[in-house]
Amino acid sequence: MTRKTSTEELTGAGNTTDVLVIGGGTGGYSTALRAAALGLDVVLAERDVVGGTCLHRGCIPSKAMLHAAELVDGIAEARERWGVKATLDSVDWPSLVATRDDIVSRNHRGVEGHLAQAGVRVVRGSAELTGPRSARIEGYGEVVAGRGVVLSTGSRPRMLPGQAADGRRVVTSDDALYAPGLPGSVLVVGGGAIGVEYASFHRSMGADVTMVEAGERLVPPEDVEVSRHLTRGLKKRGIRVETGARLLETAVVDDGVRAVVRTGRGETVTVAAERLLVAVGREPVTDGLGLAAAGLTTDGRGHVVPADWSRLETAVPGIHVVGDLLPPPSLGLAHASFAEGLLVAETLAGLRTAPVDYAAVPRVTYSSPQTAAVGLTEAQARDAGLDVVVNALPLTAVAKGMVHGRGGLVKVVAERAGRVLGVHLVGPHVSEMIAESQLVVGWDAEPADVAHHIHAHPTLSEAVGEAFLTLAGRGLHQQH
Repeated sequence: MTRKTSTEELTGAGNTTDVLVIGGGTGGYSTALRAAALGLDVVLAERDVVGGTCLHRGCIPSKAMLHAAELVDGIAEARERWGVKATLDSVDWPSLVATRDDIVSRNHRGVEGHLAQAGVRVVRGSAELTGPRSARIEGYGEVVAGRGVVLSTGSRPRMLPGQAADGRRVVTSDDALYAPGLPGSVLVVGGGAIGVEYASFHRSMGADVTMVEAGERLVPPEDVEVSRHLTRGLKKRGIRVETGARLLETAVVDDGVRAVVRTGRGETVTVAAERLLVAVGREPVTDGLGLAAAGLTTDGRGHVVPADWSRLETAVPGIHVVGDLLPPPSLGLAHASFAEGLLVAETLAGLRTAPVDYAAVPRVTYSSPQTAAVGLTEAQARDAGLDVVVNALPLTAVAKGMVHGRGGLVKVVAERAGRVLGVHLVGPHVSEMIAESQLVVGWDAEPADVAHHIHAHPTLSEAVGEAFLTLAGRGLHQQH
């Protein structure tokens, strides 16, 4: 098939393509790029801007702001711990925002450039399915896909019942960074990765922060010890953490919000803050997608469930799903969406593929302290009936951990005389340390396999090597 240029508008009836991708977030544009690289003609329909939540409202802008927060924290550490008599004059919010927006803009232009170079036809407009291999794109007419349709319409923040976001006093994770100015106090509802990151950022910027989490601990999917160390680190920074708590009522007032909270201790307290940040999860977006016209339905939480997870193909042949539309075991993470997009594109191109190994997908929280994990927690491994051995090593057991002086932990969960099941990290910069463990878990390595590899000294990653050395019976600085 002759490929059309990326700037060509689709007009009139009878437009055809090999692959139609609906939604240009991480899952959608990765599908489009890979399919085009494999010689397929691709149309990508996006009603907003390519890059999706991750690029424009989530991963990229939030991590840019968290880097700025790390710099602010470094000034305090320099003064209080190292005798560097530095002080923070002020935070120039417009300059900070301008740098963040420049990073987002350059990433956005990069994605657009990649799509154009690949020959993907990007069409601006909402798309509605009209059948199992066709959709009508707003303003352009119907497009028929010869090989398949890929649904990648993403997700949006869930809201509390009866509560609406106004972008100023009450915000979601999508608009928190774009709300005006820096608040002096913030109430964060939700103790998952998103809530923890935003709590961490605002605390670094000088706000009084209270976190309310309904579960018994923060970051519930992670290992109990990681959650415990994270909570301790946040509290040490002055963040008030209430777990096992319930938000009973909220009210927007002239100077912010007032909330009544039932704590895990059974007390009823009132929390006043300039801003309420709701981070209680996300829900799939299928509004106007026309699923019924294609013979599709959603599950009880709005996800489109694959009939074949090895191909991410629905019960309607030729319709595939990637990204936040997928239910668990998909993780709703951008890097998982990239893998899903590659899988679907290669499936549509007729290549032999392997299913996404969700157990080997790393999970990271970019707060201070950070958390990073891959594989099973200790509880999950024991609940599965596995005979496990566990080793937990403080980061301060190695010299570089002492240099950083912020605590932390490496925890390895393995089968007795068998493979590594999970690796769990908490502490400074652990987001950059998880890649090794991803390979360890993904390749079913045993502790002795890792112990043969020499880690640079002094580094934080040395603690990972030490943890495996101990499990392999060759402990150096740690006896087990």
